[in-house]
Amino acid sequence: MESRSLHSKPSEETLISLLQLDPSPIETPPADFDKDLPPLPEDALENSTGSLRSTSSAPGLSGSGHSATFYLTRIQKFSSYLIPVFMSLHVVNTSIIPLFARSVPASEAYLLLSREIYQTPLTEPLLVALPIFAHIASGFALRLVRRSQNLKRYGGNTPGMYALYRSQTGKTSRTSTYNNVNSASRIWPFVSYISISGHVFTILLVAHAGINRILPLQVDGGSSNIGLGFVSHGFARHSFVSWITYTSLLAIGCGHMVWGAAKWLGLAPTAMGWSGSGHNVVDKRVRRRKRRAWWALHGAAAAAAGIWAAGGLGIVARGGLTDGWIGKVYDDLYSRISLW
Repeated sequence: MESRSLHSKPSEETLISLLQLDPSPIETPPADFDKDLPPLPEDALENSTGSLRSTSSAPGLSGSGHSATFYLTRIQKFSSYLIPVFMSLHVVNTSIIPLFARSVPASEAYLLLSREIYQTPLTEPLLVALPIFAHIASGFALRLVRRSQNLKRYGGNTPGMYALYRSQTGKTSRTSTYNNVNSASRIWPFVSYISISGHVFTILLVAHAGINRILPLQVDGGSSNIGLGFVSHGFARHSFVSWITYTSLLAIGCGHMVWGAAKWLGLAPTAMGWSGSGHNVVDKRVRRRKRRAWWALHGAAAAAAGIWAAGGLGIVARGGLTDGWIGKVYDDLYSRISLW
């Protein structure tokens, strides 16, 4: 009873408290008659198109309207413009000068002079390392990007794609070439002969740079003692391996560079095959013109390889062993190569 009396309130007070709450109505903001009406759908479409054009014309990766393939292709193309600068100096030092000097010791002085151009801490990364790395890396990145595009285009990410491919080809690999009839199995992009030669040339070039540049840096701390005599010493000690590797390096490298330059310039004939028969070309006049271009490019590649081999393999490879303590340094370097 006492607890009820403590919590009880008169009904009049409750009524008065409710009566004292005088709610005010929500005020509606005045209408803004000066505000413009929204644009029509046609005007909105034109405005969005104009903004898209202005964004696509702006430089930069974001909002430029170009895909990753566009930029990777241009990196691979423009990086190859700096490589001939180094290659021209290298051909002159390792082939042209020995061909006229007719001696390896007489050609060493010119090699040391040219090193001041492309083997300094500034010019070597800019003229040699960076262009070659950008060219190779962009090539591999292009294949991965195009493979990803093929997966999206042909539905390769779906689980049923793998079973469909196995049922049609009888293979257990998800990779395929463009020779298959079904477009759904075209996952990896087509590999041209220029790309194949580039992959092989990359392996040979890395081995060549590793032996003549990286190995002396790790063992002796520098490559001041490395020159044409080091190559001649290697031919004298390990003639079979040296002849195979350097002949392959010259032949595949010159072929890749000549055909690659022709591709960038739009001179490389397509649909001609490795033998140049061109069965896919229907028009005889077009086939004849492409076949002449095919033979001309092979002739240019053979001429470039022949010029390089005339002094490189004809003079430097026959220079013989190096005597004295320099010869011992060369023997120590070659002994550290596990292949030999």
